[in-house]
Amino acid sequence: MNNLRVPLKGVHFVRGTLFKTMSTFGAKVGEKARVLLVGLDPAKIDFSKTPFPDLTAEKVMEGLNKDVTSLNTKGYTAELFLIDGTQEVTKLSDNLKAHLTGNTDYGCVMIGNGVRSVPSNFLLFEALCNTVHANAPKAKMAFNTSPHDSLEAIERWC
Repeated sequence: MNNLRVPLKGVHFVRGTLFKTMSTFGAKVGEKARVLLVGLDPAKIDFSKTPFPDLTAEKVMEGLNKDVTSLNTKGYTAELFLIDGTQEVTKLSDNLKAHLTGNTDYGCVMIGNGVRSVPSNFLLFEALCNTVHANAPKAKMAFNTSPHDSLEAIERWC
């Protein structure tokens, strides 16, 4: 019978020795990742023109602030990066690039559902994904489904 090795997630074998690896880039052992939550500034959104006409800027910010608090309570270092969706896609992408190329290593970048699910934001979503990929290549990407489930989205990947 062949001696078959099945790789385990987060585990590496080096010369017969078992090493557990960190799952998040930029985190120290025992720490959770730094996470960046990227989304549209709810104050700049006309919710009547979105798939979420019952939402308001206040409800969205309340959900996002609760998510940031929950993430920080769970040991992550979370921050919001809100963008003005009325600006040119190139400018928004450049603003995110400037933020990502600072001194912070993000283990995960989450792009919000408001960017992803509104058809008119397709080019913005594409540009943001490519900006994250190019400027934070080791960061995992996560996607929420509402302003109330960012914690679950982050925990799936970090």
